[in-house]
Amino acid sequence: MDITITKAESLKTKPEADRLGFGTLFTDHMFNMDYDPDRGWHSPRIEPYGPIAMEPSTMVLHYGQGVFEGLKAYRTAGGGIQLFRPQENLKRLNNSCRMLCIPEFDEGFLLQALKKLLQIEKEWVPNAPETSLYIRPTIVAMDPYLGVRASHTYRFFIILSPVGAYYPEGFNPVKIQVTRKHVRAVRGGVGEAKTLGNYAASLLAGDKAHQAGYTQVLWLDGVELKYVEEVGSMNIFFVIGDELVTPALNGSILPGITRDSVLALGRKWGLTVSERLISIDEVVTAHASGQLKEIFGSGTAAVISPVGELNYDGRSFAIGGNQVGPLAQKFYNAITEIQYGAADDAMGWVETV
Repeated sequence: MDITITKAESLKTKPEADRLGFGTLFTDHMFNMDYDPDRGWHSPRIEPYGPIAMEPSTMVLHYGQGVFEGLKAYRTAGGGIQLFRPQENLKRLNNSCRMLCIPEFDEGFLLQALKKLLQIEKEWVPNAPETSLYIRPTIVAMDPYLGVRASHTYRFFIILSPVGAYYPEGFNPVKIQVTRKHVRAVRGGVGEAKTLGNYAASLLAGDKAHQAGYTQVLWLDGVELKYVEEVGSMNIFFVIGDELVTPALNGSILPGITRDSVLALGRKWGLTVSERLISIDEVVTAHASGQLKEIFGSGTAAVISPVGELNYDGRSFAIGGNQVGPLAQKFYNAITEIQYGAADDAMGWVETV
């Protein structure tokens, strides 16, 4: 398929790189593509950023049949632009499509389309430390129909947003609260998909945590409310003794690309790395015995997020003296240096634009 390009008649004023928030500003152009049963995915185009016309009966508004991804473009010291493992994001997006009965797309074509969009919007990639251009590919059901079934038509769009640090704390320890009153997902559902309803399901517990002074919620499994699963926008890691532990993927945990990168680097460095069941009681016991050395989250938005305080069942536990732990720091440095081109890409993770 050929991609048609329509340039914006006027361009926005670009923000100062040291004044960026997260997800509030958007570039001049976006990518759009449509699907119908007769033509499949068709009409790929880059055009000015703007509203998507849809009827009030559009199915995504009523039944939440939509999936999305999040990745970033990084500015190197030499002025180049590169992506970090974008093929994995597109592969995961197609997996989410399968789980939501959305037609799959050609991952190779979409990577080239994304690169073309980034080439047009290259001046939007900021160059200040810890800034990047956030990329949000999304697919939504477009049938105007009030009935519960999979849509027949879809819109695939990609929007771009220059961003700074995800958390106001920056790369400093955050506070997380364990919830036993709410669950995010259960095995056999769509917990491992990056889909709209999973995030809607997290809002109430997240709002309660924020009101109590915590940055994120730590979710337990939805059946026994016993085993750790993930944090609101991150996978979670524990350093217990000499073991680096993260919950095993079980169908209700998002298979994070940064999570996979941490595991790969940890094994390369010769660490004892485990993907297994880990209960919240094991975490509390390890803290009491002095074996719990670090907790940190991993995700595209924050990369690595150290945890300095954990609240569970009304009790608060300081983690690592509320300081950034050595492993969290090492993973953060290693991953961001690859992302920004400051270190050799020995893992083959970088895709240049």
